[in-house]
Amino acid sequence: MYALIQTGGKQYKVSEGTIVKIEKVDGEAGGNIVLDQVLMINDENGGVKIGSPLLENATVTARILEQGKNKKIIVYKYKKRKNYRRKQGHRQPYTRLLIEKIEG
Repeated sequence: MYALIQTGGKQYKVSEGTIVKIEKVDGEAGGNIVLDQVLMINDENGGVKIGSPLLENATVTARILEQGKNKKIIVYKYKKRKNYRRKQGHRQPYTRLLIEKIEG
């Protein structure tokens, strides 16, 4: 059984027991979160439920494993012959989830 969920402007294919790294959501490590933006569910029997765009009464329950930051990326702006150079670093926050239950 797997589901397609939407969070943080991105879509993820998740199944029970998988670990997924998503954009940061509020919550403490060890807490639970309910993701209710479910786009599609495929069960063990081959039955597929597709929403338009979201499924009604479908939820995915997950446990927050970790809140952290990704590796630093460097953003560099440069214009030739104009002595214009700007260097900036950025670390995107993320949340690591363990998918526990798919309902719907």
